[in-house]
Amino acid sequence: MNTILSNNCQLFFNENGLNYLNEILIPSNYSKIIVLVDENTNNYCLPNFLARLPTEVEIEIIEIEAGEEMKNVATCLELWQTLMDLGADRKSIILNLGGGVVTDLGGFVACTFKRGIDFIHIPTTLLAMVDAAIGGKNGVDLGQLKNQIGVIKEPKAVVIDTIFLTTLPPREMRSGLAEMLKHGLIYDKNYWDEIKNVSNLNTNDLDRLIYKSVQIKNKIVSQDLTEKGIRKSLNFGHTLGHAIESYFLENENKPTLLHGEAIAIGLILESYLSLELHLITKEEYAEIKYYISDIFEPVAFTSEDVEKIISLLIFDKKNEFGKIQFALLNGIGGISLNQNVSNSIIYKAFEDYN
Repeated sequence: MNTILSNNCQLFFNENGLNYLNEILIPSNYSKIIVLVDENTNNYCLPNFLARLPTEVEIEIIEIEAGEEMKNVATCLELWQTLMDLGADRKSIILNLGGGVVTDLGGFVACTFKRGIDFIHIPTTLLAMVDAAIGGKNGVDLGQLKNQIGVIKEPKAVVIDTIFLTTLPPREMRSGLAEMLKHGLIYDKNYWDEIKNVSNLNTNDLDRLIYKSVQIKNKIVSQDLTEKGIRKSLNFGHTLGHAIESYFLENENKPTLLHGEAIAIGLILESYLSLELHLITKEEYAEIKYYISDIFEPVAFTSEDVEKIISLLIFDKKNEFGKIQFALLNGIGGISLNQNVSNSIIYKAFEDYN
């Protein structure tokens, strides 16, 4: 697969990425290599990665606990101090080896340490490969509110090596599918038609489909890095999806939802909003709901849950002048930006989902 060029970033695949790393990670370029991992990637991915990374540059490993709960400013403070203790300087580079938490957090730490040092994302989950590592969004949560603190800066490169997917449980793979389904829904109906019935797909299809998803996201981001226009389309499913994810994170009585699981619910709910605003047909909505529900386990919402989830929408980063802004479908494969929706329609969406 050919390398994809973004604004200030190269996106490499499999052996091309390893070749790139071996060429760039040399003493004349970098004084120290910091590899950021969580406990899972330290166990399952790091040994394989280091075995294929011959370099004369000193390598230091920093491990954090796994989980969204670690994506906060307190963890950043610990990482900044650890970098100082390890003698990292402005010629050091951070390699973020992990899923979306590691790439989001590691990118933010790199962007702010000594006013910015180089970093490269090496995503190890399907979700990170097709979404989190692409597009230059780096940041952390504020309490349970998703991605409230951060910067937009693309990494020096993204290295996508699908060998790491063999370490993932099925639930994590399904989580990544949510973002791939979204790419088809907002941008390419043919891609949606190909990927919606995952039972027809096999492992030989996966690399090609990942590559297509990365192409779609990169095409959108390259036009609008700082999200003033078309990049908002990537938020489809995320306004309600992020609120659901935040609510389940802060509620001890609720099961933990993976990011993609919350987004899958958001895709169905916001497709219903699109139907109510006459942006998609009943047939299109029924198709979307059927295929996404076939992949992801349903989640029950009480009326109290819905009220609290809606109350979290006010904190959504996309809001402007106090109004909640949705990116909704305009037919399958199209998008309508900056849509305002009444709470009564949002309640109806949850009723229909239940």
